[in-house]
Amino acid sequence: MESTTIAAVAADLSDPRAGLRAVSSLRVLADTLELKQVEAALRAGMSWQEIAYALGVSRQAVHKKYAKRVDPTIPVPRRTS
Repeated sequence: MESTTIAAVAADLSDPRAGLRAVSSLRVLADTLELKQVEAALRAGMSWQEIAYALGVSRQAVHKKYAKRVDPTIPVPRRTS
């Protein structure tokens, strides 16, 4: 199913079971896309702080969530202070 169709099902309150399944599918999609964007940001040379700011979370939160999940071939910036 296409993401716009899934979003429509998630927004439709007439069938809560289908809506909840759609919300769950959207959450998986969003998590997958977020990881891909974090990896793209690291490849582009962005710091964990810059990524965190873009996501609206703390540097610690984004690092904790993604440090061990990103592609190990990506050079990850290290804090200097």
